[in-house]
Amino acid sequence: MHSTLTEHARCLYGDEYRPTPDCDQEHREHYFVEELTFADAEDIVAMLRELSPHGVDGRLPVWVRNLAYRLVLLQRPDEPALMREAAESLWLHGPDWDDIAADLVRQADFLEAGGKGS
Repeated sequence: MHSTLTEHARCLYGDEYRPTPDCDQEHREHYFVEELTFADAEDIVAMLRELSPHGVDGRLPVWVRNLAYRLVLLQRPDEPALMREAAESLWLHGPDWDDIAADLVRQADFLEAGGKGS
């Protein structure tokens, strides 16, 4: 068993900055998605930042990044910095999600101006 979500992702998708660790487990994407689905926000953010430290890099599939940011924002709906980070990721892989990214920035602006989250 992998000890962290990051380790599991690195094993499954690889890492642009480190060698993929030796692992004797069979890797099935749906097991990773299940782990991601129930991971806490700290573990998800750690995975995103370690495997894609510059936003445009890394080997995580775009759909994994999108899902990860969505799950983080569901757990932390009042964090403008995370909203902006998620928006940047969407813009990098758009234009399909440009309207969602713009909405995240508007929500972040609202929260920073003293508004309450929804």
